[in-house]
Amino acid sequence: MKLTIERAALLKALSHVQSVVERRTTIPILSNVLLSGDGGTLALSATDMDLEIVERVPARIEQGGRTTVSAHTLYDIVRKLHEGAQVELDTIPERNEMVLRSGRSTFTLACLPPEDYPVMSTGELPHHFVLSAAELRGLIDRTRFAISTEETRYYLNGIYLHATKNNEVPVLRAVATDGHRLARVEMTAPEGAAGMPGVIIPRKTVLELRKLVDEGDDEIQVSLGDTKIRCSVGQAALTSKLIDGTFPDYDRVIPANNDKILDVECKPFAEAVDRVATISTERSRAVKLTIERGSLTVSAASPENGTAVEEIEARYQSSPIEIGFNSRYLLDITEQIDGEFAQFAMADAASPTIVRDSNDTTALYVLMPMRV
Repeated sequence: MKLTIERAALLKALSHVQSVVERRTTIPILSNVLLSGDGGTLALSATDMDLEIVERVPARIEQGGRTTVSAHTLYDIVRKLHEGAQVELDTIPERNEMVLRSGRSTFTLACLPPEDYPVMSTGELPHHFVLSAAELRGLIDRTRFAISTEETRYYLNGIYLHATKNNEVPVLRAVATDGHRLARVEMTAPEGAAGMPGVIIPRKTVLELRKLVDEGDDEIQVSLGDTKIRCSVGQAALTSKLIDGTFPDYDRVIPANNDKILDVECKPFAEAVDRVATISTERSRAVKLTIERGSLTVSAASPENGTAVEEIEARYQSSPIEIGFNSRYLLDITEQIDGEFAQFAMADAASPTIVRDSNDTTALYVLMPMRV
């Protein structure tokens, strides 16, 4: 294989594929990226056996071929080359080496045989629909903070994506929870999503997919079956296994009769919580909200640090209530609210609280209170 490619194009593709590669792996070839040059394009593939990404970039191919080299090493080299540089790749199959030349720099890299590189078989993916990049970013960004990192409850280690109905309107809904907070975001169901199975997309897949849709406004072609999902964005295709488990019945934890309604300006509220939480203990990060008609007091106390109190304006007409929250969880939710006001619907100090964006009915958050 012999080809020339622009540094910027190669770097962008490598930045996507190398992050799939695990830093520590017992199978040497999984540390490598598969490079395939053919007919004016260079295809780069990386996999960890659960997730595979393939990205194609234009290149001037003098001689087609395939090889595999260390993904992180190649990425670091290309990252450090001059902007605007041309990169020449030339394999020497008899020595299992690839030579990279750019300007006055020459690197000789060890290769492993491309025949040994594992390819994920996709099987049948019968359900297809299309999302815009903005829609997918919205689904991911407003739910991923609530994905559980607890490995024992593996079925919570991802986003649950499923088709359902809201007031008889078909919607595509994304849900994530870690048992302390829950995020539920929905959009009008795209054509083709109606019969799809409910699937749990793993956390790593969610993060890699988010990187792919970060800069562009391309449409995302989504294909899925019971065990795998594939998302195609521009010249990149990401294929992933799904989490084999049953997502809990999240509707059961969303309270229906929370009648104490607090409306508060989101930005000043979040800033007040952040300031007051400086005092709270590192372990609990607890803040207390004392809510009365027309006023809200945010406070925190710890034996080591002292106390903090801040009053802010709020709209509230129900009976007084004191309720405690983990400040980090509270701030994670307020970060998702784009509108001016956040609305809290509470029942009492021990029951789950619903948080919404006053201007956005598509998102709902549930937060468990804590004793303070």
